[in-house]
Amino acid sequence: MAELLTDEQISGFLDDHERWERDGDSITATFEFEDFNESLGFVTRVGLKAERMFHHPDIDIRWNKVTLTLSTHSEGGLTEKDTELAGFCDEIS
Repeated sequence: MAELLTDEQISGFLDDHERWERDGDSITATFEFEDFNESLGFVTRVGLKAERMFHHPDIDIRWNKVTLTLSTHSEGGLTEKDTELAGFCDEIS
């Protein structure tokens, strides 16, 4: 069982990761790529990492843009799983 992050912890994460925005009990970010192939590659890497974490983001993929929405649904809000996956996304984009 993952522990929900406090508002301070979430704000601290967002201060360090400017791409991400809070949307209620979720964080969301859009990543832009050169083409659809790069978008798919990014989604594949995120999906593999998420599966290893037993964590499944909401993914909206367009031609050259991928929007991720992260929340730990089983906990009803944001946990370290979300910030860990978000940080990974920033690293590989």
